[in-house]
Amino acid sequence: MSQLPAALDRTDRRILALLQRDGRITNLKLAESVHLSPTATLERVKRLTTEGYIIGYRARLNPHKLGAGMLVFVEVLLDRTTPHILEEFQAAIRDQPEVMECHLVAGGFDYLIKLRAADMADYRDIAGRVLWKLPGVRETRTYAVMEEVKNSADLYLDI
Repeated sequence: MSQLPAALDRTDRRILALLQRDGRITNLKLAESVHLSPTATLERVKRLTTEGYIIGYRARLNPHKLGAGMLVFVEVLLDRTTPHILEEFQAAIRDQPEVMECHLVAGGFDYLIKLRAADMADYRDIAGRVLWKLPGVRETRTYAVMEEVKNSADLYLDI
């Protein structure tokens, strides 16, 4: 684990860890947990937000309850990896609401995509309607997840 920036002290890291675990924690409860006054805690949270350490808050939704229980990872290999093709692909993928994440990677393929679908038939529809029509796509490889062993967006903070 790389070192956190020196601008963050132990209290800042504790605030970040607590907010990461529960973004709806009250300022009073947060202040009690880090042993600061509510005013001092609120000022730290404002500073951490202004400096870009905190980039937002959101609810985590249950994909199984919402008809998106199938998790899929897709390797994408492009025809060419020129700057123009990469820009076209990236612009197109950003407009696809079915795609949760897309990462340009080093290795045997160009992009790794994460998406959710209701089931295999739904994924097949998404693949034909979206993935295979993206600019520059030569080949895709699909990995349907059989079991989610760990699913966390939390960053490790050494506190």
